[in-house]
Amino acid sequence: MADRFRLTLAQLNPTVGDIDGNAAQARAAWEAARAAGADMLALPEMFITGYDCQDLVRKPAFHQAALAAVERLAADCADGPAIGIGGPYMVGASLYNAWFILSGGRVAHVVRKHHLPNDGIFDEARVFAPADPGGPYSVGPLRIGTPVCEDAWHDDVTETLEETGAELLLVPNGSPYSRGRLEMRQAMMVARVVETGLPLVYLNMVGGQDDQVFDGASFVLNPGGALAVQMPPFDADLAHVDFTRTPEGWHAAQGDKAHIPDTLEQDYRAMVEALRDYCRKTGFARVLLGLSGGIDSALVAAIAVDALGAENVRCVMLPSDYTSDASLEDAQAVAVNLGVQYDTLPIGPANAAVGETLAPLFAGRDADVTEENIQSRLRGLLLMALSNKFGEMLLTTGNKSEVAVGYATIYGDMAGGYNPIKDLYKTRVFAVSRWRNGAHRAWMAGPAGTVIPPRIIEKPPSAELRPDQKDADSLPPYDELDAILELLVDHDASVTDCVAAGHDRDTVKKIEHLLYISEYKRFQSAPGTRLSPHAFWRDRRYPIVNRWRD
Repeated sequence: MADRFRLTLAQLNPTVGDIDGNAAQARAAWEAARAAGADMLALPEMFITGYDCQDLVRKPAFHQAALAAVERLAADCADGPAIGIGGPYMVGASLYNAWFILSGGRVAHVVRKHHLPNDGIFDEARVFAPADPGGPYSVGPLRIGTPVCEDAWHDDVTETLEETGAELLLVPNGSPYSRGRLEMRQAMMVARVVETGLPLVYLNMVGGQDDQVFDGASFVLNPGGALAVQMPPFDADLAHVDFTRTPEGWHAAQGDKAHIPDTLEQDYRAMVEALRDYCRKTGFARVLLGLSGGIDSALVAAIAVDALGAENVRCVMLPSDYTSDASLEDAQAVAVNLGVQYDTLPIGPANAAVGETLAPLFAGRDADVTEENIQSRLRGLLLMALSNKFGEMLLTTGNKSEVAVGYATIYGDMAGGYNPIKDLYKTRVFAVSRWRNGAHRAWMAGPAGTVIPPRIIEKPPSAELRPDQKDADSLPPYDELDAILELLVDHDASVTDCVAAGHDRDTVKKIEHLLYISEYKRFQSAPGTRLSPHAFWRDRRYPIVNRWRD
């Protein structure tokens, strides 16, 4: 019996709904695997359709087209390595999340997912049926057990596979990025290896899909849990892994071990990849944004340039009567540093015209937040006009702190198609901006060096919608605000919990109130990059009408 096995891992970037394009990627990877003398090519979970398809996968024409593409791939790739590829599989009235093993010109085996995640961003129990745990299958000399993604987070499926003769655990995944997720995955997979005594391959996809970013970082563990191979995070890549049969079982040869960056770099890379793929997969070549002279829009501009290149980014300053000279200078400095097109559109004349139009109805009433919001909405109107005229997607620039407490104007600065920093608290906006000024990587399309002027990072934040306005006029300092929000949003803490952590009760109650009454704004907000397990949208779902207070 042969005592060697070469497995090619394809850490690739599918597009939801692009069945032919995904199949073409699989075919190209198979050609590379065949050229490398591989026995098998492995592709991630649901690769043929892209992931997460949500309710699209329930459409009969869609999952039938996916299966037909898998069968064509099997026929086209009959002479060479076997293929493992994920996709939907209909049996009777039940639809399964499946992994197909293609060999000899046909679908030789089908693994169906048992544990269906139904928390956080996942609704698999809504669209798929759970299957009973199955046994291993053979490819050449090796008996392989495949727990599909979530199945490897539970010991029952892997225990069944080990008891029924599996010699290797091969885990195809569609696991999106969130801060600290890689360490959690590796710890969980080490547990499966220790429990079963088997080597384990964890294969993840890469690429952006709506708010999610699949971060790759696939890896191989030997019996005992030692790391044999670490593929890079976020990069599409192929790895050829050689396994050898020993008296103690199969072992993977030592391979490349990619560097895993810190979480500031991971967050920034996730935002860049999310925007790049959102534009590429929805058909936008160019973006624009309002550049205020503040830190949020400056960071979004840097992300946009790193994702798409300076030639594909337009920044627009829309000054009002309250825009300071410092903001004008800082916005222009960002544009010059990044090398983007920079336009100026004063909103003063339009604001005066709107004020004159409303004057008869507003007579006898003092100016208030209404007039501030008119300025923001005029900016949104002008930016959307540019978006329509030039086919450039408008980016919004509200950070998670502002999104949480509603310090953004609906139909104003919330207008747009995507928000890269939607899940980044203000304090982390500062930290990521400092990191970008001191770092440059090959995956960045923008320039090296200080792209965000230090004065922008250091000055007190202000919306500049009235004279001498500062965010601190109506909100606690951002370090205090973010600490409270992390408790209320990320940890579902009570007011009492926040007070026990050292925060003033009245302040906490105010923030809790703002959080709940802003739900309607978030419901209508642009999607944005998910960086944490408690991002606004599918991770945290609250009713708009809600009178409950703690």
